[in-house]
Amino acid sequence: MLNALAVAANICYGSIHIPFAELLDERWHFIVWESRLPAALTALLTGAALAACGLLLQSYFRNPLAGPSILGITSGANLMVALVTLGGLRWNIAWNSSFEMKGAVVFAAFVGAFLVLALLLFLGRIVRSQVTLLIIGILLSYLTSALITLLGYYASAQGFQQLMLWGMGDFSSVSVTELPGFIGLILVGLFVSFLLIKPLNGWMQGERYAMNLGVDLKRTRILVLGVTGLLAAVTTAWCGPIAFVGLSMPHVARMLLKTDDHGKLLPVTILLGGLCCSLCLGLSTLPDGGTLLPINALTPLFGVPVIIYVLLKK
Repeated sequence: MLNALAVAANICYGSIHIPFAELLDERWHFIVWESRLPAALTALLTGAALAACGLLLQSYFRNPLAGPSILGITSGANLMVALVTLGGLRWNIAWNSSFEMKGAVVFAAFVGAFLVLALLLFLGRIVRSQVTLLIIGILLSYLTSALITLLGYYASAQGFQQLMLWGMGDFSSVSVTELPGFIGLILVGLFVSFLLIKPLNGWMQGERYAMNLGVDLKRTRILVLGVTGLLAAVTTAWCGPIAFVGLSMPHVARMLLKTDDHGKLLPVTILLGGLCCSLCLGLSTLPDGGTLLPINALTPLFGVPVIIYVLLKK
């Protein structure tokens, strides 16, 4: 219910106020259907995807600070997108359509996210300490950020500006024609996430316990790797590296429900993630003059207090 109200508010309010009763009026058609509705749905689905991604990673690594941004997964996707974007501008690669270019960006983001996740899973077999693995993820994030900085240094002014704007986060970058593909990929990832409820409930009790329940550990590892890579890649490619949502929303769900049952945690986490990003989209439109605040300047307002609370509590 709150998510629906947030979506409606994001459609009605902005630089131009549109009364709710007049949403279907022909004079508001372009603003509603071409601009605000795609942005509102993008924010809702991005938040849901990142929150689900964060819950899966925290459960799999059994670490409350695991998340797509902390572990370097988002940064891996960020690096590959930078290579495609800046490389395409540098070598004048001609795309037949904007959708073809977006497809290349999404694929590059998926490869980057997948590679970082695969590396973390490989190192997880060698390093038994979850804290050490978390530190490795943070170091990977710094390394990829350094490489992106080098790419930006040698990029053209146009390419550097494009990369910086993309890195600030934006929910208005999904067009009406791209929206079905974006929604479809997110829904596939969320559907697979629900298939992981039972395996992750067993996994949280230990690998031996999960095996006694009949959980296929290899299949679970592949599904977690694939779905988190997909969700992180799609959201990063279209909206930029949105921070803190995937890290904080699972903890809010745990505080509200006081349970580790993924059958209850996952749907609530998804709803909270969608609500968080919808609120951030609404706050980004507050300045006058039609300007939008960067999304990554707003998500820490929700995420940082939650993480500080978790650290102090544990």
